[in-house]
Amino acid sequence: MAVEDEHMPVDSTIHDDDKTIRTGTLWTTVAHIITAVIGSGVLSLAWSTAQLGWIGGPIALFCFAFVTYISSSLLSDCYRSPDPVTGTRNRCFTDAVRVILGQRHSWICGLLQYLSFYGTGVAYVVTTATCMRAILKANCYHREGRDGDCEYGGSFYMLLFGVVQVFMSQIPDFHSMVLVSVVAAMMSFCYASIGLGLGFAQVIENGKIAGSITGFPAVSVAHKLWLTFQALGDIAFAYPYALILLEIQDTVKSPPPENKITKRASAIAILVTTFFYLGCGCFGYAAFGNDTPGNLLTGFGFYEPYWLISFANACIIVHLIGGYQLFSQPVFAFVERWLTEKFPNRRFLKRFHELKLPLLPVLRFNMFRLCFRTIYVATTTGIALVFPYFNEILGVLGALNLWPLAVYFPLEMYIVQKKVEAWSRKWVLLQIFSGVLMVISAVALVGSVAGLIEAKMK
Repeated sequence: MAVEDEHMPVDSTIHDDDKTIRTGTLWTTVAHIITAVIGSGVLSLAWSTAQLGWIGGPIALFCFAFVTYISSSLLSDCYRSPDPVTGTRNRCFTDAVRVILGQRHSWICGLLQYLSFYGTGVAYVVTTATCMRAILKANCYHREGRDGDCEYGGSFYMLLFGVVQVFMSQIPDFHSMVLVSVVAAMMSFCYASIGLGLGFAQVIENGKIAGSITGFPAVSVAHKLWLTFQALGDIAFAYPYALILLEIQDTVKSPPPENKITKRASAIAILVTTFFYLGCGCFGYAAFGNDTPGNLLTGFGFYEPYWLISFANACIIVHLIGGYQLFSQPVFAFVERWLTEKFPNRRFLKRFHELKLPLLPVLRFNMFRLCFRTIYVATTTGIALVFPYFNEILGVLGALNLWPLAVYFPLEMYIVQKKVEAWSRKWVLLQIFSGVLMVISAVALVGSVAGLIEAKMK
């Protein structure tokens, strides 16, 4: 390690084992986490509560909040290893798994993680089209009345979102996304607050609290089980962010230690999101009862007040533009880093070009980055066009994320790094915790896949 000139100022934001400059703080970390957590999943929570009922719904929301906090706390200590304060940095989830658990675990984790990133991109394309249609319907019903022909397709808006993401995908890396995440987090607060407020107002207007203890009365016990399992998958999608946490933690400057900042940021973000999740889920169910829609913001009568519904959906769209990038940038970074290391002499991978446009700063772009990221966006858009099913896609993704990525890998890394003895009390409790979540994840996956097949066959 080179010796620094004693007269040169030392920047504490410079990485101690690479040259990356980190400027992240507690509040930028909170913004990144809220952008990752409060997404399209919040819109399905009223429907999920309706399937679980007044007892099961709120309990499930609290339990998943607790699981998410435990998961994030365990994982944040794995950013550095072997010591969580002074060890070598693991810049992403798969790096931490490879260093702590070994290469085989790393391949499995990487496959699940990047599949989840990709699937979240597909879900965001579908959700954006749903929100655009809701805006058009709100304006149409306001203009033509409740008898108006206000049905709209979603394919054009998925394609439009894809075009926007082609340009957004040229953001160089995760470290360049602070402004995007801050704007997206602000939009999250806006539309979650509107959904909560409209639900509360609808309850006041109805003069009663709708719903029941057992939730939606399905046509059979089997159908009720599928809906319950799918509801758990939707809630699982709304909460955990373990798959992106270490990438977020890698933006944090130190001192103080990154794991302490990340734990505080996680606690703040989970408290905020749980407040909005309970509000949207419970007030939405109280307002609509058994008729609770899959997307909360599409259920308020004939879309009145239309301007507020339109504004809320516009906020969701702005948030999803940033959220798509939050989950796509790690995939871009992995593929580009891997190819650059495998083919170090290929100019196509490394050469940057400059483009000067009037009234704009010089734009630097790389042809490989432009081609690869454009193809990535095009494929997520294409799959969304084939499977435009909001609740079912969220359920599948939530089930895939929950146990392996949000529970198993963080827990196993914690056990290895902290040298927890097998069959000790802590080890037994951690294994019971993991086993219970594995069962929940499995049944949620089964229910969500069944729902996806049923939706496709209609």
